[in-house]
Amino acid sequence: MSDKASPARGAALRCLGEVTGQGRLLSEAMTGPAWAALAPADRAAAQRMTLEVLRNLDRCDALLKPHLRKAPPLMVRNVLRLGTWELCTGGAAHGVVNDCVTLVSADRKARTMAGLVNAVLRRIAEDGPAAWAKLRVPRLPRWLRDPLRAAWGPQAVAAMEAAHLAGAPLDLTVKEDAAGWAERLGAELLPTGSLRLTEAGQVSGLPGFDEGAWWVQDAAAALPVRLLGDVAGRRALDLCAAPGGKTLQLAAAGAQVTALDLSEPRLARLAENLARTGLGADLVAGDALEARGQWDVVLLDAPCSATGTIRRHPDLPRARQGEGISDLIDLQARMLDHALSLLAPGGRLVFCTCSLLPDEGECQIEEALARHSGLEVLPAEVPGVEPGWRAPEGGLRLRPDYWPARGGMDGFYMAVLQRG
Repeated sequence: MSDKASPARGAALRCLGEVTGQGRLLSEAMTGPAWAALAPADRAAAQRMTLEVLRNLDRCDALLKPHLRKAPPLMVRNVLRLGTWELCTGGAAHGVVNDCVTLVSADRKARTMAGLVNAVLRRIAEDGPAAWAKLRVPRLPRWLRDPLRAAWGPQAVAAMEAAHLAGAPLDLTVKEDAAGWAERLGAELLPTGSLRLTEAGQVSGLPGFDEGAWWVQDAAAALPVRLLGDVAGRRALDLCAAPGGKTLQLAAAGAQVTALDLSEPRLARLAENLARTGLGADLVAGDALEARGQWDVVLLDAPCSATGTIRRHPDLPRARQGEGISDLIDLQARMLDHALSLLAPGGRLVFCTCSLLPDEGECQIEEALARHSGLEVLPAEVPGVEPGWRAPEGGLRLRPDYWPARGGMDGFYMAVLQRG
Protein backbone atom coordinates (compact mmCIF):
# COMPACT_ATOMS: atom_id res chain seq x y z
CA MET A 1 0.00 0.00 0.00
CA SER A 2 1.30 3.45 -0.90
CA ASP A 3 1.94 5.82 2.01
CA LYS A 4 0.65 8.73 -0.03
CA ALA A 5 -2.75 9.14 -1.71
CA SER A 6 -3.13 10.60 -5.17
CA PRO A 7 -3.03 14.43 -5.15
CA ALA A 8 -6.38 14.55 -6.97
CA ARG A 9 -8.19 12.45 -4.34
CA GLY A 10 -6.61 14.45 -1.54
CA ALA A 11 -7.71 17.72 -3.13
CA ALA A 12 -11.22 16.37 -3.75
CA LEU A 13 -11.49 15.38 -0.09
CA ARG A 14 -10.45 18.87 1.03
CA CYS A 15 -13.04 20.45 -1.26
CA LEU A 16 -15.79 18.11 -0.05
CA GLY A 17 -14.96 19.02 3.54
CA GLU A 18 -15.15 22.74 2.88
CA VAL A 19 -18.51 22.46 1.08
CA THR A 20 -20.23 19.98 3.42
CA GLY A 21 -18.56 21.08 6.65
CA GLN A 22 -17.98 24.80 6.26
CA GLY A 23 -20.74 25.81 3.85
CA ARG A 24 -18.22 27.15 1.33
CA LEU A 25 -18.96 27.19 -2.37
CA LEU A 26 -16.78 24.99 -4.52
CA SER A 27 -15.48 28.05 -6.36
CA GLU A 28 -14.16 29.27 -3.01
CA ALA A 29 -12.77 25.88 -2.00
CA MET A 30 -10.84 25.54 -5.27
CA THR A 31 -8.46 28.34 -4.37
CA GLY A 32 -5.33 28.81 -2.31
CA PRO A 33 -1.73 27.62 -2.52
CA ALA A 34 -2.49 23.88 -2.21
CA TRP A 35 -4.97 24.02 -5.10
CA ALA A 36 -2.67 26.16 -7.24
CA ALA A 37 0.21 23.73 -6.66
CA LEU A 38 -1.67 20.83 -8.25
CA ALA A 39 -0.74 19.75 -11.76
CA PRO A 40 -3.44 20.76 -14.29
CA ALA A 41 -4.51 17.13 -14.78
CA ASP A 42 -4.87 16.65 -11.01
CA ARG A 43 -6.88 19.86 -10.69
CA ALA A 44 -9.25 18.69 -13.42
CA ALA A 45 -9.59 15.25 -11.83
CA ALA A 46 -10.18 16.69 -8.36
CA GLN A 47 -12.85 19.05 -9.67
CA ARG A 48 -14.61 16.25 -11.52
CA MET A 49 -14.55 13.94 -8.48
CA THR A 50 -15.86 16.64 -6.16
CA LEU A 51 -18.67 17.64 -8.52
CA GLU A 52 -19.80 14.06 -9.08
CA VAL A 53 -19.71 13.12 -5.39
CA LEU A 54 -21.79 16.21 -4.58
CA ARG A 55 -24.28 15.30 -7.31
CA ASN A 56 -24.53 11.79 -5.91
CA LEU A 57 -24.21 12.48 -2.18
CA ASP A 58 -27.60 10.97 -1.34
CA ARG A 59 -26.84 7.86 -3.38
CA CYS A 60 -23.48 7.39 -1.68
CA ASP A 61 -25.06 7.76 1.75
CA ALA A 62 -27.82 5.30 0.88
CA LEU A 63 -25.28 2.61 -0.04
CA LEU A 64 -23.11 3.32 3.00
CA LYS A 65 -25.88 3.36 5.60
CA PRO A 66 -26.29 -0.46 6.00
CA HIS A 67 -22.54 -0.76 6.66
CA LEU A 68 -22.33 1.87 9.39
CA ARG A 69 -23.70 1.50 12.93
CA LYS A 70 -23.41 5.25 13.46
CA ALA A 71 -22.37 8.18 11.38
CA PRO A 72 -18.57 8.58 11.41
CA PRO A 73 -16.89 11.99 11.62
CA LEU A 74 -17.42 14.16 8.55
CA MET A 75 -13.91 13.68 7.21
CA VAL A 76 -14.27 9.88 7.31
CA ARG A 77 -17.78 10.10 5.87
CA ASN A 78 -16.46 12.14 2.94
CA VAL A 79 -13.67 9.62 2.31
CA LEU A 80 -16.30 6.89 2.22
CA ARG A 81 -18.49 8.94 -0.11
CA LEU A 82 -15.58 9.58 -2.44
CA GLY A 83 -14.61 5.92 -2.47
CA THR A 84 -18.20 4.78 -2.96
CA TRP A 85 -18.75 7.02 -5.96
CA GLU A 86 -15.50 5.87 -7.59
CA LEU A 87 -16.13 2.19 -6.92
CA CYS A 88 -19.68 2.37 -8.26
CA THR A 89 -18.71 4.22 -11.44
CA GLY A 90 -15.83 2.11 -12.69
CA GLY A 91 -12.94 2.89 -10.35
CA ALA A 92 -10.38 0.13 -9.81
CA ALA A 93 -11.05 -1.34 -6.35
CA HIS A 94 -7.42 -1.82 -5.34
CA GLY A 95 -6.32 1.75 -6.06
CA VAL A 96 -9.49 3.41 -4.74
CA VAL A 97 -9.60 1.48 -1.45
CA ASN A 98 -5.88 1.87 -0.79
CA ASP A 99 -5.99 5.61 -1.42
CA CYS A 100 -9.04 6.09 0.81
CA VAL A 101 -7.41 4.15 3.64
CA THR A 102 -4.24 6.22 3.18
CA LEU A 103 -6.22 9.46 3.39
CA VAL A 104 -7.80 8.42 6.68
CA SER A 105 -4.54 7.05 8.08
CA ALA A 106 -2.83 10.38 7.43
CA ASP A 107 -5.33 12.23 9.61
CA ARG A 108 -4.31 12.18 13.28
CA LYS A 109 -7.91 12.30 14.54
CA ALA A 110 -9.29 9.77 12.07
CA ARG A 111 -6.52 7.19 11.69
CA THR A 112 -8.16 4.77 14.13
CA MET A 113 -10.99 4.39 11.59
CA ALA A 114 -8.74 3.21 8.75
CA GLY A 115 -9.84 -0.39 9.32
CA LEU A 116 -13.49 0.59 9.11
CA VAL A 117 -12.91 2.44 5.83
CA ASN A 118 -11.05 -0.55 4.40
CA ALA A 119 -13.79 -3.01 5.38
CA VAL A 120 -16.73 -0.88 4.25
CA LEU A 121 -15.25 0.02 0.88
CA ARG A 122 -14.31 -3.58 0.14
CA ARG A 123 -17.95 -4.51 0.67
CA ILE A 124 -19.04 -1.60 -1.53
CA ALA A 125 -16.62 -2.80 -4.23
CA GLU A 126 -18.41 -6.16 -4.25
CA ASP A 127 -22.06 -5.12 -4.09
CA GLY A 128 -22.18 -1.39 -4.83
CA PRO A 129 -21.98 -1.22 -8.63
CA ALA A 130 -25.04 -3.45 -9.11
CA ALA A 131 -27.06 -1.49 -6.54
CA TRP A 132 -25.95 1.93 -7.82
CA ALA A 133 -28.06 1.92 -10.97
CA LYS A 134 -31.22 1.09 -8.98
CA LEU A 135 -30.95 4.08 -6.65
CA ARG A 136 -33.38 6.95 -7.08
CA VAL A 137 -32.39 10.30 -8.50
CA PRO A 138 -31.12 12.51 -5.64
CA ARG A 139 -33.67 15.04 -4.47
CA LEU A 140 -33.15 18.71 -3.83
CA PRO A 141 -33.15 19.79 -0.18
CA ARG A 142 -36.58 20.75 1.13
CA TRP A 143 -35.78 24.46 1.44
CA LEU A 144 -35.63 24.55 -2.36
CA ARG A 145 -37.72 21.55 -3.39
CA ASP A 146 -40.88 22.77 -1.65
CA PRO A 147 -41.10 26.21 -3.33
CA LEU A 148 -40.19 24.70 -6.70
CA ARG A 149 -42.94 22.10 -6.40
CA ALA A 150 -45.37 24.88 -5.50
CA ALA A 151 -44.28 26.88 -8.57
CA TRP A 152 -43.84 24.20 -11.23
CA GLY A 153 -45.41 21.01 -9.93
CA PRO A 154 -43.91 17.69 -8.78
CA GLN A 155 -43.33 16.25 -12.24
CA ALA A 156 -41.35 19.27 -13.37
CA VAL A 157 -39.23 19.23 -10.22
CA ALA A 158 -38.49 15.52 -10.67
CA ALA A 159 -37.37 16.27 -14.23
CA MET A 160 -35.17 19.12 -12.97
CA GLU A 161 -33.57 16.79 -10.42
CA ALA A 162 -32.80 14.30 -13.20
CA ALA A 163 -31.21 17.14 -15.18
CA HIS A 164 -29.13 18.15 -12.16
CA LEU A 165 -27.85 14.57 -11.79
CA ALA A 166 -26.94 14.40 -15.49
CA GLY A 167 -24.72 17.47 -15.25
CA ALA A 168 -24.15 19.90 -18.10
CA PRO A 169 -22.44 19.84 -21.49
CA LEU A 170 -20.15 22.66 -22.61
CA ASP A 171 -21.85 25.51 -24.47
CA LEU A 172 -20.01 28.15 -26.48
CA THR A 173 -20.95 31.52 -27.93
CA VAL A 174 -19.05 32.38 -31.11
CA LYS A 175 -18.24 35.81 -32.47
CA GLU A 176 -19.27 34.84 -35.99
CA ASP A 177 -19.85 31.88 -38.32
CA ALA A 178 -21.55 29.60 -35.79
CA ALA A 179 -22.20 26.90 -38.40
CA GLY A 180 -18.56 26.87 -39.48
CA TRP A 181 -17.28 26.59 -35.93
CA ALA A 182 -19.84 23.88 -35.14
CA GLU A 183 -18.37 21.78 -37.96
CA ARG A 184 -14.79 22.50 -36.95
CA LEU A 185 -15.40 21.66 -33.28
CA GLY A 186 -17.73 18.73 -33.90
CA ALA A 187 -20.39 20.61 -31.93
CA GLU A 188 -24.17 20.77 -32.19
CA LEU A 189 -25.51 24.10 -33.39
CA LEU A 190 -28.45 24.74 -31.07
CA PRO A 191 -31.63 26.43 -32.37
CA THR A 192 -30.83 29.56 -30.35
CA GLY A 193 -27.37 29.93 -31.91
CA SER A 194 -25.09 28.48 -29.24
CA LEU A 195 -22.71 25.57 -29.86
CA ARG A 196 -22.84 22.50 -27.63
CA LEU A 197 -20.11 19.91 -27.02
CA THR A 198 -20.80 16.83 -24.92
CA GLU A 199 -17.16 15.67 -24.70
CA ALA A 200 -15.06 18.82 -24.66
CA GLY A 201 -11.89 17.91 -22.76
CA GLN A 202 -9.58 20.78 -21.86
CA VAL A 203 -11.30 24.00 -22.96
CA SER A 204 -8.09 25.90 -23.63
CA GLY A 205 -6.98 23.15 -26.00
CA LEU A 206 -10.00 23.43 -28.30
CA PRO A 207 -9.65 25.01 -31.76
CA GLY A 208 -10.47 28.69 -31.67
CA PHE A 209 -9.63 29.28 -28.00
CA ASP A 210 -6.27 30.97 -28.50
CA GLU A 211 -7.56 33.10 -31.35
CA GLY A 212 -10.59 34.17 -29.30
CA ALA A 213 -13.24 32.90 -31.71
CA TRP A 214 -15.61 31.94 -28.89
CA TRP A 215 -16.18 31.89 -25.15
CA VAL A 216 -17.87 29.49 -22.74
CA GLN A 217 -21.47 30.47 -21.98
CA ASP A 218 -24.52 28.34 -21.29
CA ALA A 219 -27.15 28.49 -24.02
CA ALA A 220 -29.68 29.96 -21.58
CA ALA A 221 -27.25 32.64 -20.40
CA ALA A 222 -26.69 33.70 -24.01
CA LEU A 223 -30.35 34.56 -24.59
CA PRO A 224 -30.76 37.84 -22.64
CA VAL A 225 -28.48 39.76 -25.01
CA ARG A 226 -30.09 38.12 -28.04
CA LEU A 227 -33.47 39.35 -26.83
CA LEU A 228 -32.23 42.93 -27.25
CA GLY A 229 -32.03 42.59 -31.03
CA ASP A 230 -29.72 44.89 -32.99
CA VAL A 231 -27.48 46.83 -30.60
CA ALA A 232 -24.85 47.95 -33.11
CA GLY A 233 -23.66 51.46 -32.31
CA ARG A 234 -25.78 51.67 -29.15
CA ARG A 235 -24.37 52.80 -25.81
CA ALA A 236 -24.77 49.78 -23.53
CA LEU A 237 -24.29 49.42 -19.78
CA ASP A 238 -23.77 45.90 -18.44
CA LEU A 239 -24.47 45.98 -14.70
CA CYS A 240 -23.03 43.18 -12.53
CA ALA A 241 -21.06 42.26 -15.64
CA ALA A 242 -18.50 39.69 -14.47
CA PRO A 243 -17.62 37.03 -15.47
CA GLY A 244 -18.50 38.79 -18.70
CA GLY A 245 -20.15 36.52 -21.24
CA LYS A 246 -22.87 39.07 -21.90
CA THR A 247 -20.33 41.91 -22.13
CA LEU A 248 -18.54 39.93 -24.84
CA GLN A 249 -21.83 39.36 -26.65
CA LEU A 250 -22.70 43.05 -26.61
CA ALA A 251 -19.23 44.03 -27.82
CA ALA A 252 -19.28 41.39 -30.57
CA ALA A 253 -22.66 42.77 -31.71
CA GLY A 254 -21.15 46.23 -32.15
CA ALA A 255 -22.38 47.99 -29.01
CA GLN A 256 -20.30 50.59 -27.18
CA VAL A 257 -20.11 48.73 -23.89
CA THR A 258 -19.39 49.82 -20.34
CA ALA A 259 -19.12 46.84 -18.01
CA LEU A 260 -19.58 47.52 -14.30
CA ASP A 261 -19.01 45.11 -11.44
CA LEU A 262 -18.23 45.34 -7.72
CA SER A 263 -15.41 42.80 -7.91
CA GLU A 264 -12.08 43.98 -9.28
CA PRO A 265 -10.66 40.41 -9.48
CA ARG A 266 -13.68 39.33 -11.54
CA LEU A 267 -13.26 42.36 -13.78
CA ALA A 268 -9.64 41.33 -14.27
CA ARG A 269 -10.87 37.98 -15.61
CA LEU A 270 -13.22 39.84 -17.92
CA ALA A 271 -10.32 41.96 -19.15
CA GLU A 272 -8.40 38.76 -19.97
CA ASN A 273 -11.34 37.44 -22.01
CA LEU A 274 -11.71 40.75 -23.85
CA ALA A 275 -8.03 40.62 -24.73
CA ARG A 276 -8.27 36.99 -25.88
CA THR A 277 -11.29 37.66 -28.08
CA GLY A 278 -10.05 40.99 -29.40
CA LEU A 279 -13.19 42.75 -28.21
CA GLY A 280 -13.43 46.09 -26.43
CA ALA A 281 -15.35 47.46 -23.45
CA ASP A 282 -14.80 50.05 -20.74
CA LEU A 283 -14.45 48.29 -17.39
CA VAL A 284 -15.59 50.04 -14.22
CA ALA A 285 -15.37 48.73 -10.66
CA GLY A 286 -18.37 50.00 -8.73
CA ASP A 287 -21.80 49.50 -7.22
CA ALA A 288 -24.64 49.08 -9.71
CA LEU A 289 -26.88 51.16 -7.44
CA GLU A 290 -24.52 54.10 -7.88
CA ALA A 291 -24.28 53.94 -11.69
CA ARG A 292 -25.16 57.16 -13.50
CA GLY A 293 -25.83 58.35 -17.03
CA GLN A 294 -28.31 57.66 -19.80
CA TRP A 295 -27.93 54.51 -21.87
CA ASP A 296 -29.58 53.09 -24.97
CA VAL A 297 -29.27 49.57 -23.57
CA VAL A 298 -29.01 48.43 -19.95
CA LEU A 299 -28.43 44.80 -19.02
CA LEU A 300 -29.07 43.81 -15.40
CA ASP A 301 -28.05 40.25 -14.57
CA ALA A 302 -29.04 40.71 -10.95
CA PRO A 303 -27.51 38.91 -7.96
CA CYS A 304 -29.71 35.94 -7.15
CA SER A 305 -29.89 32.51 -5.52
CA ALA A 306 -28.26 30.93 -8.65
CA THR A 307 -30.62 27.97 -8.23
CA GLY A 308 -30.81 27.65 -12.01
CA THR A 309 -27.16 26.58 -12.20
CA ILE A 310 -27.25 23.55 -9.88
CA ARG A 311 -26.56 21.09 -12.72
CA ARG A 312 -23.18 22.85 -13.06
CA HIS A 313 -22.78 23.71 -9.38
CA PRO A 314 -24.12 20.86 -7.22
CA ASP A 315 -22.40 22.47 -4.23
CA LEU A 316 -25.02 25.25 -4.14
CA PRO A 317 -27.83 23.40 -2.30
CA ARG A 318 -25.23 21.83 0.03
CA ALA A 319 -23.39 25.04 0.90
CA ARG A 320 -26.53 27.16 1.19
CA GLN A 321 -29.78 26.57 3.07
CA GLY A 322 -31.90 29.26 1.47
CA GLU A 323 -30.69 31.97 3.80
CA GLY A 324 -30.57 35.47 2.40
CA ILE A 325 -32.96 34.95 -0.52
CA SER A 326 -35.44 37.52 0.79
CA ASP A 327 -32.61 40.06 1.00
CA LEU A 328 -31.63 39.22 -2.58
CA ILE A 329 -35.21 39.75 -3.75
CA ASP A 330 -35.25 43.20 -2.13
CA LEU A 331 -31.90 44.04 -3.71
CA GLN A 332 -33.11 42.90 -7.15
CA ALA A 333 -36.11 45.23 -6.93
CA ARG A 334 -33.96 48.20 -5.96
CA MET A 335 -31.46 47.44 -8.71
CA LEU A 336 -34.22 47.08 -11.29
CA ASP A 337 -35.74 50.43 -10.31
CA HIS A 338 -32.34 52.12 -10.51
CA ALA A 339 -31.51 50.46 -13.84
CA LEU A 340 -34.76 51.80 -15.30
CA SER A 341 -33.72 55.32 -14.29
CA LEU A 342 -30.60 54.93 -16.46
CA LEU A 343 -32.53 54.34 -19.69
CA ALA A 344 -32.38 57.00 -22.37
CA PRO A 345 -35.68 57.74 -24.19
CA GLY A 346 -36.56 54.72 -26.28
CA GLY A 347 -33.94 52.62 -24.50
CA ARG A 348 -34.33 48.96 -23.62
CA LEU A 349 -33.48 47.12 -20.42
CA VAL A 350 -33.09 43.38 -20.07
CA PHE A 351 -33.52 42.01 -16.56
CA CYS A 352 -32.40 38.45 -15.87
CA THR A 353 -31.58 36.07 -13.04
CA CYS A 354 -30.22 32.52 -13.09
CA SER A 355 -32.87 31.46 -10.59
CA LEU A 356 -35.67 28.91 -10.69
CA LEU A 357 -37.74 30.83 -8.14
CA PRO A 358 -40.56 33.01 -9.54
CA ASP A 359 -39.96 35.54 -6.75
CA GLU A 360 -36.62 36.28 -8.43
CA GLY A 361 -38.08 36.45 -11.93
CA GLU A 362 -41.72 36.66 -12.95
CA CYS A 363 -42.77 38.35 -9.71
CA GLN A 364 -40.06 40.99 -10.03
CA ILE A 365 -41.36 42.03 -13.45
CA GLU A 366 -45.03 41.95 -12.40
CA GLU A 367 -44.24 44.19 -9.43
CA ALA A 368 -42.05 46.52 -11.53
CA LEU A 369 -44.92 46.96 -14.01
CA ALA A 370 -47.17 47.91 -11.09
CA ARG A 371 -44.64 50.42 -9.73
CA HIS A 372 -43.78 52.14 -13.03
CA SER A 373 -46.52 53.55 -15.21
CA GLY A 374 -45.88 53.31 -18.93
CA LEU A 375 -43.49 50.40 -18.56
CA GLU A 376 -44.02 47.48 -20.94
CA VAL A 377 -42.49 44.08 -21.61
CA LEU A 378 -41.34 43.76 -25.20
CA PRO A 379 -42.06 40.51 -27.07
CA ALA A 380 -39.35 37.90 -26.62
CA GLU A 381 -38.50 37.48 -30.30
CA VAL A 382 -35.38 35.41 -30.87
CA PRO A 383 -34.73 32.33 -33.02
CA GLY A 384 -35.10 29.01 -31.27
CA VAL A 385 -37.37 30.16 -28.45
CA GLU A 386 -40.15 27.62 -27.94
CA PRO A 387 -43.72 28.70 -27.10
CA GLY A 388 -43.69 26.88 -23.77
CA TRP A 389 -40.84 29.05 -22.52
CA ARG A 390 -42.89 32.25 -22.63
CA ALA A 391 -44.12 33.45 -19.25
CA PRO A 392 -47.57 35.10 -18.83
CA GLU A 393 -46.16 38.57 -18.09
CA GLY A 394 -44.10 38.49 -21.29
CA GLY A 395 -40.69 37.27 -20.18
CA LEU A 396 -38.97 33.94 -20.79
CA ARG A 397 -38.80 31.18 -18.20
CA LEU A 398 -36.07 28.60 -18.88
CA ARG A 399 -35.58 25.44 -16.80
CA PRO A 400 -32.98 22.65 -16.57
CA ASP A 401 -35.53 20.08 -17.73
CA TYR A 402 -36.06 21.84 -21.07
CA TRP A 403 -34.27 20.30 -24.07
CA PRO A 404 -33.78 16.98 -22.23
CA ALA A 405 -32.69 15.13 -25.38
CA ARG A 406 -30.09 17.83 -26.05
CA GLY A 407 -28.64 17.94 -22.54
CA GLY A 408 -30.82 20.58 -20.88
CA MET A 409 -30.01 24.20 -20.09
CA ASP A 410 -29.48 26.36 -17.03
CA GLY A 411 -32.52 27.75 -15.28
CA PHE A 412 -33.02 31.42 -16.16
CA TYR A 413 -35.61 34.15 -16.19
CA MET A 414 -35.36 37.16 -18.50
CA ALA A 415 -37.52 40.02 -19.78
CA VAL A 416 -36.90 43.09 -21.95
CA LEU A 417 -38.47 46.31 -20.67
CA GLN A 418 -39.13 49.64 -22.35
CA ARG A 419 -41.01 52.75 -21.31
CA GLY A 420 -44.02 53.34 -23.53
